[in-house]
Amino acid sequence: MALLDVPATKSSLLALRRQLVFAEEGYALLDQKRELLLLELAARRARATAARAEAEAFLAPARAALREATLASGGEELDRAALGAPRGGGPELKEKRLMGVRLPECSVPAPAGAAAFGPGEVTAAGEEARRGFLRALGPLAALAGLETSEARLARELKKTQRRCNALSKKMIPDTRETITFLGGALEEREREAFVILRMIRDRLRVEEAAG
Repeated sequence: MALLDVPATKSSLLALRRQLVFAEEGYALLDQKRELLLLELAARRARATAARAEAEAFLAPARAALREATLASGGEELDRAALGAPRGGGPELKEKRLMGVRLPECSVPAPAGAAAFGPGEVTAAGEEARRGFLRALGPLAALAGLETSEARLARELKKTQRRCNALSKKMIPDTRETITFLGGALEEREREAFVILRMIRDRLRVEEAAG
């Protein structure tokens, strides 16, 4: 802790007391923000873990089916068939704000139930792979939004923590110490002034009595 460079006056003391109240209120608000950010970050990490597991549940069998289809039909045949397959809807992106942080939420419409390949184009494994990859798009899109939100929340949390530390470990202690020092210095100055005034009054009385 260190004393602030301010003049030892009553106006400085009053200004520091107001500043201390403002700093303590600011710290309380920042601490609440930090707690909310921590809770939201933990919630989104849990959702991201679930989305990652859900995506992998679709991707693992889809990869196996794709390998089987590639062995049965050949890579070039699958590529030609894939070019003619209907494409699903694109991702939909929304945003919400939490404590000034923009948090994206990404989703993909559910894939259509109709088969994409005609009879004889590719094996059933090819259609199974296509459906598996399409089903994985939803949780993958959600995962992308959640991981982006995690990064933004972590960045804002770090910034908020730095501000909390600056207030709680530097500004507030220094202001309190300076207030204590100024209060003591002003009291000592008032005592000295009182003693001097008393001495002057006593001397005047002595002179009046002698005259």
